[in-house]
Amino acid sequence: MTVTGLTDEVEPLVRMRGVSKQFWGNEVLRDVDLELYAGRVHALVGENGAGKSTLMKILAGVHRADAGTVELDGQRVEFASPRQAQAAGISIVHQELNLLDDRTVAENVFLGSEPVRRGTVDRGRMEADTAALLDDLGAEGISPRDPVRRLPVAQRQVVEIVKALAFDVRVLAMDEPTAALADNEVELLYGLVRRLCDRGIAVLYVSHRLTEVFDLSHQITVLKDGALVTSCPASELDSDRLVRHMVGRSLEALFPPRAEASSLGDTRLRLRDCGNLRLDGITLDVRAGEIVGLAGLQGAGRSAVARAVCGIEPFRTGTVELDGGRVRLRTPRAAVRHGIAHVTEDRKGEGLALRQSVRDNALLVRRAAFGRGRGGLDLGALLDSVTVVARSPEQEVRYLSGGNQQKVVLAKWLAVEPRVLVVDEPTRGVDVGAKQTVYELLRGLAAEGVAILMISSELPELIGMSDRVLVLHDGRIAGELPAGPSEEAVMRLATGHEVTEEAA
Repeated sequence: MTVTGLTDEVEPLVRMRGVSKQFWGNEVLRDVDLELYAGRVHALVGENGAGKSTLMKILAGVHRADAGTVELDGQRVEFASPRQAQAAGISIVHQELNLLDDRTVAENVFLGSEPVRRGTVDRGRMEADTAALLDDLGAEGISPRDPVRRLPVAQRQVVEIVKALAFDVRVLAMDEPTAALADNEVELLYGLVRRLCDRGIAVLYVSHRLTEVFDLSHQITVLKDGALVTSCPASELDSDRLVRHMVGRSLEALFPPRAEASSLGDTRLRLRDCGNLRLDGITLDVRAGEIVGLAGLQGAGRSAVARAVCGIEPFRTGTVELDGGRVRLRTPRAAVRHGIAHVTEDRKGEGLALRQSVRDNALLVRRAAFGRGRGGLDLGALLDSVTVVARSPEQEVRYLSGGNQQKVVLAKWLAVEPRVLVVDEPTRGVDVGAKQTVYELLRGLAAEGVAILMISSELPELIGMSDRVLVLHDGRIAGELPAGPSEEAVMRLATGHEVTEEAA
């Protein structure tokens, strides 16, 4: 297979050739080639288990390749540790942030390499150097003296990048850097990545979010089952072709068929003129067996609707009905007992107890809402129904992949046998193959009569899964669109404009 790069006249900063790696007899990389160029973003994509993280860790000195070569500036290199790679100008920003909460920004940036003066840490120089790095990146609102625990996730991600820059980085590998970021925070990261490129740094970017891949990358390499599928300029691909390379089927094929209108049941959830401090005049219906999508820009009120329906930030005005009867959803416990489940957008912060087992997480809500005395649940069948892959139900959830963690969140809510399922960003940080599993699960629940209210920032996902789409703008519902609307129609309503015939 021919791998196309930038031009024959430009020499790559990094060249990996024929890289292979096995763990305990399992081949995770097989004869993989990769080239990185100064001032360019190279996206590395594929399903979980494709070998992306392993290839990245070989480059950064975490693992050694069993076969193949790595060259930096045309010279062969072999790194025995991440510190050796950092000394050569190669750093990695891991998906899981590796910061010490009780230390300051400066202490984290120079952890293990603190400047010393007269036998003690030169705190003044450390803070000054950190301030210079932050200023160089254009990172506003962060002080070298800030305790890390007080920083939001986006600013912590910035600190991770600054840590890498403290080693005079020439190559920066980033593993799912936006997995825990909100939409507005993603824009901050975009700006940082582009400034790194302007400085001539080569960026290796791993992400499951295809929008980011096309927004940022110059070159895209696809891995599948440890082997190279293709590597070509981003301009030669679109989302559908990229998904075909990753999973062997088109983007549209990921979405199960929609339900026929005639198969839908009666109205299960009804909101009439509901509001609170964030929302005003929310009126909507969701029928049994229906998936209704909620679209809108960040801050428009999508998650606020979810939190209100689920009793976290309850409605103060209006009426809520379930199966024709009025209900008061003042607390999350009340919502659960009425059969309403809430898959939060913050899987790790709010959805899971990461240091507890799969079993304990799956039973968490059921036990909290109904006590341990409620029986009749086959845990094994429940986990099988959402296809959780774990060594056993006793494995700690933190050791599962993002896709399997999300399946545990779903299992936790299915354990309460919901009538209404509210899912907020159901596939955030999940690979394409696991996304299809989640889609099939949601459609299967709808077929069993569950009413589903679905929120997603990925418009292809929202459009592909929803039987109808409601678009929010400034805390109100701006309009309703039938199944399969165009992205332009959704965005026009989301930005406060009317939908034209051309856009529909």
